[in-house]
Amino acid sequence: MSKNIEVEVRSFVDDKQFENIKNILDKSYKFVKELKEVTVYFSGEKDLRMRKNETEAFVILKEGKIHDDSRKEFEIKIGRGDFDNMIEFFRGLGYEIEIEWQRNRLEYKNDDVKILLNYTKGYGKILKIEKMAEEGEELGVHGLLVDEMSEFGIAKITSK
Repeated sequence: MSKNIEVEVRSFVDDKQFENIKNILDKSYKFVKELKEVTVYFSGEKDLRMRKNETEAFVILKEGKIHDDSRKEFEIKIGRGDFDNMIEFFRGLGYEIEIEWQRNRLEYKNDDVKILLNYTKGYGKILKIEKMAEEGEELGVHGLLVDEMSEFGIAKITSK
């Protein structure tokens, strides 16, 4: 079986929490990269989106509802130079851009768990913790992620 189910927990954080969490991450976790991302969400019944950063671009399809704790995810890497052409391709298929987010992201890792500190312009600061899982592992992995979240002093998990 493949690990194609993304399990995640997330919470909005204020400026002070953001800095405290960043300090903890800088001391105790492996820093992976800092990214400036643009994510385009398309209209339609499916969660279809595209994301690019300074070096990569992806077409992403997620099953289920946005902000569910776990969802099957399909992610296809495309050439960064093809990003705008792919947007036009999807528009040609009848999709419209619903929203476009600009995000600064700090990515850290703890074994196979990603810890992301995001600042999304017009949306806010978010701590997001995620791990890929196999079907049937979702509840156990979600519990581990909730425990990881509590290590940063965050008890409330946001569903948006």
